[in-house]
Amino acid sequence: MLDAEKLSHTGRIDALKALEWHAAWIQAQQAHILAALEADAQDALPAGVWDRNAEGEWNFACEEVACALKLSGTTAAKRLEVARELDRHYPTTLGLLERGEICYMQAVAVTEACAVLDPEVAGQVEAALAEKMPGMATGQTRRALTREIVRADPHGAEQRHQARKRERQMVHYPKDDGMAMWGAILPAEQAAAMTQAVDVHAATLADDGRTLEQKRVDALFDLVVNHTGSGAQAPSGRSAAVVQVTVPLDVLIGDSDDPAQLKGYGPITAGQAREVAFADGTVWRRLIIEPATGMLIKTDPTTYKPTAETERHVIARDGHCTFPTCHMPAHRCDLDHVEPFNHHNPAAGGQTIPENLAPLCRRHHLMKTHHPGWSLTRNPATGTATWTAPSGHTYTNPPHDYRE
Repeated sequence: MLDAEKLSHTGRIDALKALEWHAAWIQAQQAHILAALEADAQDALPAGVWDRNAEGEWNFACEEVACALKLSGTTAAKRLEVARELDRHYPTTLGLLERGEICYMQAVAVTEACAVLDPEVAGQVEAALAEKMPGMATGQTRRALTREIVRADPHGAEQRHQARKRERQMVHYPKDDGMAMWGAILPAEQAAAMTQAVDVHAATLADDGRTLEQKRVDALFDLVVNHTGSGAQAPSGRSAAVVQVTVPLDVLIGDSDDPAQLKGYGPITAGQAREVAFADGTVWRRLIIEPATGMLIKTDPTTYKPTAETERHVIARDGHCTFPTCHMPAHRCDLDHVEPFNHHNPAAGGQTIPENLAPLCRRHHLMKTHHPGWSLTRNPATGTATWTAPSGHTYTNPPHDYRE
């Protein structure tokens, strides 16, 4: 029996990783068995009486699984669906799960994201990501799947976007303690513009003890109900209302339908990108990348406080907090020196250049600066950030690849 109390801190991390590997293997075995149960149910359909409703009327695998595993019917049905898709269409992903190279939720992400595709195209998407998924977290896997799906099926992606756009709607849910959730389901680029407008207006509110999130909610209410802010002067710096879309030139001019990248959201279709790019008032900024790595490669003068251009460069380059599992947008992070700035002798090291700056959310900034054992390095050639934990384990986070 594994006794956590007798393990060192490093041993506990190693044990955790080993258990996760075993859990992935077990979940892969469950998928095999669930797929076989689904096949049993198919074989049990009465001969000669099948119609479009027959499978649903005679397939009771869901009920058996729900009872055996103490699951709801909905959860059991989802487990069966994922197992069936992995077994029939995604053997490579199932193999990665069986070998413990990915987690179950990554496998689920593949089946969910590719459900809109023809089997042949879905296979292309799986093949494109098979080597990358073991190095990704679940959220990164979902974003990469979205990008590959748009790349593999740009016409279908645009059609699906237009269909969903026609379904845009307001949402209003009651919550506990006299609260409610209010919002809208709308195109991602419009949501990004609204978020930036709210942030701009929130920055004009008085510093009276409200948190940033409280100010943002109050700013949204003020903009909608009181119609204020239309003539407000946007503050300079990171909070300015900018919808940032990174789009290759060939996509911009219509020679390619590869996906673009909407800051704060992820991959969008070429049509969405061109709609934003050619809207009135759009400002274009050129970003230069390294062809071999896709990494942003522009540099700026060095001072302790980053120049506005250096700040824009680092935020555009990394997109999010540099910690591997954190998705805090870079424009809401601190820009921290990877090698500490030397205030007594600035020339001695720790320069304020993009290669030595990393966006860190406040939590991970404090952890890096004050928690013993945590450290960060950044490879200037590849842009990969490497974190070392107190246990000695290392975790890497590559920069955004602008070729993708």
